[in-house]
Amino acid sequence: MGAIPTQRESESRAPGITVRPHTVARTTLPGHPSAPGEARGFVRSTLAGWAEIPLPEGELISDRLVGDALVVVSELVTNAVVHAGTDVELLCRLDRCTEDCSVAAPGARDTARTGPEPAGTASPAEEPGAAGAPGVVSSFVIEVSDHHPERVVRDDGAERPHDAVEYGRGLRLVSALSDAWGITYRTGTKTVWARLPVEGAASVARTRDPEKSGNAEATGTTGATGTTEATGATEVTAVTEATGRTGAYRGERAPPWGQAAEIPAPAPRHSVQDQDWLHRGALSFLAEASDLLAGQLDEDLVAALTGQLLVPRLADWCAVWLEDEAPGRSDGGVVGGPRLARVWHGSENRMEEMRRYLEKDPPRLPESARSRPVPVPWPAEALGAAEDGAALAYRLIAGGRPLGTLVIGRAGQNHFPDEITGLVEDLSRRVALAIGAARQYARQATISRVLQRGLLPGAVAEIPGVRSALVYEPCDKGGPSGDFYDLFPAGDGRWCFALGDVQGKGPEAAVVIGLARPWLRLLAREGYAVPDVLDRLNQLLLDDATETADAAARALVADGGAGLGDDGPQTRFLSLLYGELVPVEGGVRCTMASAGHPLPLLLEADGTVGEVARPQSLLGVFEDAGFDCGTFTLRSGDSILCVTDGATERRNGHRQFDDDNGLAAALAGCAGLSADLIAERIRRLVHEFGARPPEDDLALLVLQAE
Repeated sequence: MGAIPTQRESESRAPGITVRPHTVARTTLPGHPSAPGEARGFVRSTLAGWAEIPLPEGELISDRLVGDALVVVSELVTNAVVHAGTDVELLCRLDRCTEDCSVAAPGARDTARTGPEPAGTASPAEEPGAAGAPGVVSSFVIEVSDHHPERVVRDDGAERPHDAVEYGRGLRLVSALSDAWGITYRTGTKTVWARLPVEGAASVARTRDPEKSGNAEATGTTGATGTTEATGATEVTAVTEATGRTGAYRGERAPPWGQAAEIPAPAPRHSVQDQDWLHRGALSFLAEASDLLAGQLDEDLVAALTGQLLVPRLADWCAVWLEDEAPGRSDGGVVGGPRLARVWHGSENRMEEMRRYLEKDPPRLPESARSRPVPVPWPAEALGAAEDGAALAYRLIAGGRPLGTLVIGRAGQNHFPDEITGLVEDLSRRVALAIGAARQYARQATISRVLQRGLLPGAVAEIPGVRSALVYEPCDKGGPSGDFYDLFPAGDGRWCFALGDVQGKGPEAAVVIGLARPWLRLLAREGYAVPDVLDRLNQLLLDDATETADAAARALVADGGAGLGDDGPQTRFLSLLYGELVPVEGGVRCTMASAGHPLPLLLEADGTVGEVARPQSLLGVFEDAGFDCGTFTLRSGDSILCVTDGATERRNGHRQFDDDNGLAAALAGCAGLSADLIAERIRRLVHEFGARPPEDDLALLVLQAE
């Protein structure tokens, strides 16, 4: 979707007024260690060229500005190269005050109209009531964009209990040298910008309009540019005529800059233009917010996205508290109480100070408020007593359960317009739904992880004279895998191993694995031979399937013939590679059998590769199936490779990895390698075979005689 229209883009200008264009230079640098040096050279040559412009602004490019700019661009480009690694887009510009410079912003693309001024019209600098000395250079802006927007830039090394990200600390220097800096997010792009003050801008403004400057001094008031009698200090400000709100920001106060955040909250006025702007932008804003929040599976990420959506589109800052539903968790606060998940401010310099202040006193809203906005005190202690504004809190409720609180604030006004409060209320509902979905996923993922740990051995046994290596990669990280493995002592100098693949995935696969693996261990430790273990496990699966079908039939009768739907009995069968190892003089005796499983391969010390079992029926399919086994001796340097079909059936178009004995050829190239290196090489070759990520679970086991 396109950029959401800003209030600046929607305002109509007085007929005949033109805006002088910004002086802009841009380049693209490769994501390479040489990029910071190239960026410094580009900025140095750009400023040198601008300094030669035969205009008063050229005199403002001082040695100090050049030095600060080189340091800042070096830090920003280095940060982008190190933490993104993509091509870097660098933009520099001298920002001029126009008649609407109160809403001009770093990060916003130049939308000013260009061209000669019509005859008989006043220039912006001559317009009565123009703010901030129109046409005068006020700042030098640097923007560095990369194409890896997932990572968050940090400006200090403060430890955060809920966010352990550790990078971007070099931006402290940027913070010290710039008036303001921040981050702008667009689809597929992250831009870090910094605004450097241009010395002497106020004196240039006075030379352009000495009469207006003198009038300001005579009255003791500060207009577009003025000098206060008490201190003699000069400052350039822009005052919005309709609201009296200061639009240019000083010090650490960051303006609502950034094309990615293209709905700056309107001033508390209700002109036709404002209504039209809001109505056109609101639907686009909510649509974009829904797209960003949909499918997010982490509640802290939802909180972070909420801050990026609101600041500076609708607020100067926002904070998200989440009700902690874990009964034993205490992240620096009350056990089970609200925790401050995210704080976002238009000025990066203010975020940590805001967090420290807000953590002290979480908002407590009445249940009767539901999701409606509730005024809360303005955090003057964190933002400074000289700055005042309005703050609202919204309860985040989904499914009737309170999940947290969203607080927003905007400086320079005593209340939010009704249109903005309604828009944020709609957004808060979407945020609450996203948090609820993320928590539901987290609960299911936790159950799956606990279940998965119970289905797999806690440790792989060490076998005298044998080195082993294992690769286990479930396709679905959030649910039980259909593959399983085991390597355990069976007593009497025997060790047994198994590698299996159950039909399907998820809970049904977990049921079969939970049935098969304990019985394998029990039968092996009872002294049953390899074929007998497979026979009894096959009968066990068949008996379990019969009992399940009988239970389903009784339930069907009890329900009066209602369909079973998806809860009906599932066919339960598995492929299994099972073997027994016994250390003997001169090597290790291996007895193994394959039940419907990809056949194991033997890599001898001289590089010869061959199969060491024969194909047999799957377990849990045929009641009268018989199983046999083969026995051989592993000599020093010999290796056995056992894999699941996630390796042999890895696809690249219509081809599979094991076509034309591809697995055997890959294993032959592993001659002389250790067990660990063989496992890693086969895993890498399987992954590299297809362009897309694997779509099936992958498990492989390597056993090598020492």
